[in-house]
Amino acid sequence: MEIQQAPENALSASSVTAIINAPFEKVNIADWLLNLPDEEYQRCSIHHIAAGATVSFDGQPMSINVETIGNALVVQHYVATEARPDYCRMLSVSDTITANGRSNVQVLWELKAERIDDHTTRYSNTIHATATPEFLEFIEKHGITLEQAAKARQQASDAHNHEETPNFAKSIENKALYGKYNLPF
Repeated sequence: MEIQQAPENALSASSVTAIINAPFEKVNIADWLLNLPDEEYQRCSIHHIAAGATVSFDGQPMSINVETIGNALVVQHYVATEARPDYCRMLSVSDTITANGRSNVQVLWELKAERIDDHTTRYSNTIHATATPEFLEFIEKHGITLEQAAKARQQASDAHNHEETPNFAKSIENKALYGKYNLPF
């Protein structure tokens, strides 16, 4: 599953933190993410279209997310390579659909909880996108340099991450404190 890329194929990197007003011991990111209702995912960003949970062919937990990032419709097939209450490492070869056609990128999504004090937890949402060989062929065919593609992806991904992270944190907080997703943000 894991595609090995040279660092020069990096498209974007974004890390945003938010506060969860719940004790670290009550936070369970893996449970939250892998049981996240579609409607709750949609509430966390105006760009979120759909989400669901399934398993990979070899039985690993997966989160399927559909969203727009910049001008691309992105279908993410996140396989949980690590899923704990305090940390999830999700890896996807994500389909990207734009006006120029369809390609894919590799996305590493890391969700992390860290204890601040008895009542507060820090949530980190980190996303790294890397060009796949197919993506490099796609942009070359369309006369786009890797630098141009990376600049556009970085801006769009970072803006998206800044919008969704505080809402993810509030959703995780609601689940930790009340066992529900659908409380007001």
